[in-house]
Amino acid sequence: MGDTYLYLYLKSGGNMKKISILLVVLVFTLGLMVTSCAKNDGKTLYLFNWTYYTPDSVLKAFETEFGVKVKVDNYASNEEMFAKLKAGAKGYDIVFPSQDYVSIMIKENMLQEIDHEKFPNKANISDLVLEKATYDPNMQFSVPYCMGAAGIIVNKAKVSNYEKSWDIFARTDLKGRMTMMDDMREVIGDALAHLGYSVNSLDDKELLEATNLIINEWKPNLVKFDAEGFGKSFKTGDFWVCQGYAEVVYGEVPEEEWGNIDFFIPETGGPMYLDSMCILKGAKNYDLAMQFINFLHRPEIYALFLDEFRYPSSVNPQAEAYLTAPSMYKTSDMVNCTIKDDIGEGLEKYNELWQRIRFTD
Repeated sequence: MGDTYLYLYLKSGGNMKKISILLVVLVFTLGLMVTSCAKNDGKTLYLFNWTYYTPDSVLKAFETEFGVKVKVDNYASNEEMFAKLKAGAKGYDIVFPSQDYVSIMIKENMLQEIDHEKFPNKANISDLVLEKATYDPNMQFSVPYCMGAAGIIVNKAKVSNYEKSWDIFARTDLKGRMTMMDDMREVIGDALAHLGYSVNSLDDKELLEATNLIINEWKPNLVKFDAEGFGKSFKTGDFWVCQGYAEVVYGEVPEEEWGNIDFFIPETGGPMYLDSMCILKGAKNYDLAMQFINFLHRPEIYALFLDEFRYPSSVNPQAEAYLTAPSMYKTSDMVNCTIKDDIGEGLEKYNELWQRIRFTD
């Protein structure tokens, strides 16, 4: 995420209304005609993945060992990926949706089952991750790729005393120096967790309490809701406290200044994501796709992915022995976090509340 963290800026898991998806589908239907991969020759694996989410080191190692080519097309959000596929984009073998979209795509019959006989490295997948993947706990249609969570990033050179709580955003002495993400599931989810509720709550009373907390206690102290630029502004010293993904800030701040950064996830937890590898219905290279999935979860190969982004070895704990760079946070930091579920039509509740939060002075 520098550029290598761009995808996490844009991960939303639900900050677009249903009409947005319909409009995007219409745009792609009319404009793409259709964005499909090049002709498949049987020796090329086609990936459809988040931007900057597939390290070249992993791709080159796979190409060399198996004597094939790997081509990657990118998307910036789950909504974009889903809309393209629904609009008719074809030729892709593996796609990397987040947890809620895995659930949606299973229901839409868009995925092929994982052949566990061709996936011996499934033994390396963490039990903790599979417990979190309630939508597909047996990896019938998806194989975990990366699990992570947003938290709070503090510039310790500017803020010396602080409680490691979401309520740091209620501090009036830090007004004008703080931001939260422009992401309704993340922000509302943090408020719900802080109040002791589920980040997937659909209870009207709980959601209203969380909304009022954000509007009355947190928002007055924020510069803005910012999904993209807070890393750069943190680097320049304009922002001192940010809610967001660690990669965003660490990717901007020079490594020699990392000692001034404190990233933490409050003990109350918050939302978390779990991206997975899925084989699409109609994939022409199923066996090669299974080889890639199994290859990626060799501990020494998965470590290349982790080193690229400084992620903890949450999904594949065996990879930790092969890491050459320290992780930005630990798996244990996410123990109280909860996967953002597909909440179906309940998403409209969040959209309505988010409009109130965003546009209430």
